[in-house]
Amino acid sequence: MGFTIGGSRVVREIRPWGPPGRRPGGAWRRGRTATTECTAVAEYTGLWGWDVAPGARASAGHCSCGEASCAAPGAHPLDFAPEVPAGATLDDATRAWAEVPGASVLLPVGRTFEVLDVALSAGQHALVRLERMGLPLGPVCATPTGRTQFFVAPGAASELPGLLYRMGWDDAALDLHCLSTGSFITAPPSDHGGLGPVRWLRPPSLDTTATPPQARLLLGTLAYVCHRSAAV
Repeated sequence: MGFTIGGSRVVREIRPWGPPGRRPGGAWRRGRTATTECTAVAEYTGLWGWDVAPGARASAGHCSCGEASCAAPGAHPLDFAPEVPAGATLDDATRAWAEVPGASVLLPVGRTFEVLDVALSAGQHALVRLERMGLPLGPVCATPTGRTQFFVAPGAASELPGLLYRMGWDDAALDLHCLSTGSFITAPPSDHGGLGPVRWLRPPSLDTTATPPQARLLLGTLAYVCHRSAAV
C-alpha cells in the first residue's frame, strides 16, 4: 500500500510554532518523538488507509492556533495545513510534518470509520466482554479525558437511534455517543489537549482495520455496560 521506510529524511527538531506571542510555554518534544509521529502518520496512511490531519496542540490551556477563545484547545485541525492523504509514504509524512513541526496527529471520522465513544471504565469492561465473546473488533483507543473510542464501520451515527430502540435502550440515559463526519480524533502517539497522550487499547491490524465491525455487533454490550456503570 505504499508504506516505505528506507531513504526517508528525518525531522531532527520540533520548534515552537504558532503566532508570535501566542506560543504555549515549555519546550516542544524533539528528535525521536518527531520521527515517531512521522512514522505513525505513514503507518496510518500507508497501511491502514486513513487520511491524517495535522492538528493544534495545547499547553496550560492555551491552544497553539493562537485563538484566545478556542473551543477545543489542542484538539482540532490546523486550518492552514493540508491533510496527508491515505496512501502517503514516510517521506510524504516527513515532508508534511516539516511544514508544521509540533503538529498533533488527527484522524478524520466518517470516511473509513466512525467511532462509538464511552467512558473509559465502561469501555475497558466492555472490551473484555467483547473479546471473551469472540466478536469482531476494530481498533480501540483510550484518551486522557477518560474516554474509550471503538472504531466501527461508517453509517453508525445514522443507525444508532434505530438500533438502540430495537434493543430496548432508547429510553436509557447512556453515556454513549457516536462520532461521525466532521469530527476528528487525536491518534496515538499524540497528546490530546495538553492532558497527555492517547493510547491504543487494541491497536490497528491488517485483518480488522480495512473492514471495521458494524456498530450493531458491539452496541448491545456497550449499552449494557454503560447502563450498569451509571447504576453503580
